[in-house]
Amino acid sequence: MENTLALQLPSISSGPGVYLMKDDRGKIIYVGKAANLKKRLASYFIKQTHPDLKTGVLVKQITSFDTIVTPSENEALILESTLIKKHKPRYNILLKDDKRYPSIRIDLTSDYPCLQVVRKTGNDRALYFGPYTSPGSVRDTIKIINKTFKLRKCQSDRVKPRSRPCLNYQMGLCLAPCCYPVDQQAYREMVDEVRMFLNGRTHDLIRKFTAEMTVAAERQAFEQAARLRDKIFALQNTVEKQIAVTPDFVDRDVIAFVRNDMMAVVVVLLVRNGFLQAVRQFVFKDAISSDHEIVDAFIKQYYAKSDYIPKEIIVPLHLEDTPVYAGWLSDIKGSAVHIILPKRGDKLRLLTMAEDNARTRLTRMMDEMAAGAELLAGLARRLQLKAPPRRIECFDNSGMSGSNLVSARVVFVDGRPEKKSYRKYTIKTVDLQDDYASMNEVLERRFKKSNQDSDLPDLLMVDGGRGQLNIAISVIERLGLKGAFTIIGIAKKDVDRNEPTDKIYLPGRVNPVNFGNDMDALFLLQRIRDEAHRFAIAFHRQKRGKTALHSALDAIPGIGKRRKAALMKKFKRFQRLREASVEELAGTPGISSDLARTLFTALNKAP
Repeated sequence: MENTLALQLPSISSGPGVYLMKDDRGKIIYVGKAANLKKRLASYFIKQTHPDLKTGVLVKQITSFDTIVTPSENEALILESTLIKKHKPRYNILLKDDKRYPSIRIDLTSDYPCLQVVRKTGNDRALYFGPYTSPGSVRDTIKIINKTFKLRKCQSDRVKPRSRPCLNYQMGLCLAPCCYPVDQQAYREMVDEVRMFLNGRTHDLIRKFTAEMTVAAERQAFEQAARLRDKIFALQNTVEKQIAVTPDFVDRDVIAFVRNDMMAVVVVLLVRNGFLQAVRQFVFKDAISSDHEIVDAFIKQYYAKSDYIPKEIIVPLHLEDTPVYAGWLSDIKGSAVHIILPKRGDKLRLLTMAEDNARTRLTRMMDEMAAGAELLAGLARRLQLKAPPRRIECFDNSGMSGSNLVSARVVFVDGRPEKKSYRKYTIKTVDLQDDYASMNEVLERRFKKSNQDSDLPDLLMVDGGRGQLNIAISVIERLGLKGAFTIIGIAKKDVDRNEPTDKIYLPGRVNPVNFGNDMDALFLLQRIRDEAHRFAIAFHRQKRGKTALHSALDAIPGIGKRRKAALMKKFKRFQRLREASVEELAGTPGISSDLARTLFTALNKAP
């Protein structure tokens, strides 16, 4: 195959561009850029040996490739980043935040943006700051912003009209756009000031407020000057708590990474005006990529979505494409950006500090993995398994009076939730509140197309004790999967009988499992059960809300199928529809002003 692909090289351009490697199914498995496409592709298909393990593995998977020629290497870099984000190729390193750490989100699509604390960043038009290394640091940051700036504190995506403002307005902490007219331009300027603060531009903010205070005092606008003075004092107090790490006032990011055979940890120190502003940490679970490829991928993906690019970026090793990256970042920033590999002095000291942080983080992660492995080993002992159960699936049902019956599956891998594998099921064949029939249906749907080579669990757990366990066993045997994995049932403790713990049942065993000194293993199973219960109930409430929305709209004259669909698309939930104003209802396609008033009256009369 390599020889066949090599025959295509004479027709390939020698200019800059992007190449897309594909496997035998036509799926893109790698995207790369090159200053010389022909030379770069020749390095894949003409060389007999490859310098690193990843390239050797990749080349064996390639059956075809495409190229896109670009006017410059800088444009190739931008296109490569876009294509990686779009296709998420298997052999490209994908930057993912450590989801356990919180970030601060500002939704710029809102008329009056607010601050939200999130643990997952989305590919939307919002700005994300973080991740922060502890929830405490996020709370401190939010507290400073709330005292200094008057952004709204409610967390809804849009401002909901209120009859009177909340306590934050009375305390002078919010402008209350929910009740009073607030100039959007002035509010946006305040949002920009918050962005400056979150980007570490505290000194610039102080200088800005000082100049505005002087102008206000000269105009004898003493109340405005006093408010600006209070902001300056609050920001100065924040600066005093920051750590000075360099004698100059240059903004710089310091990138360091450490790795072992399993993963790499990248740490970025954010230094602003000579002060250490924040430490951000990222994890790459790719053990076969080279050091240069990890740092390359990080720079391209991190700064492509960064809200602020500093004047200097300190890197831990020499990068072949340093001039290209510097030019690309300079174009984004609008001024020169320098990428530096330090050899001595304060910058080398900063790089060493960043490496120490990365090493500490990697050590902590490995300790957590070891503790998780020990926990699963204890679980395997108590359940008499041949090996620790890496993948655990749990099913739970939810419903009310036989309506909106649903089920849910949660998946834990190595003792941690794998939310991308969670699934929701609407029960289709059961009309009454029959948990056994519901469990029978959902397990058949989950496993009827499975076989020994698919993503079967190591351990299947059903909520409901012996009864649901027997249902699960019968389904698995009927589908020919007996022995493919272990099945257990979990039941809550009976308080009336003074049972000390929840009970775990194994097939063919009357008494529940005694966990002895391995109580942490039981706590893990309880946590998985509780997560399945939470996920199922959330889905049930969502279904019930849609049913309520349908029922409420069916009773209103003039609301047909198309208008109902438009209202559901816009408001999603019955409660949001009920809280909407006449103007918001009239803003829905197909809803006139008269119909909006009729709808508003009917909804507010609904029970």
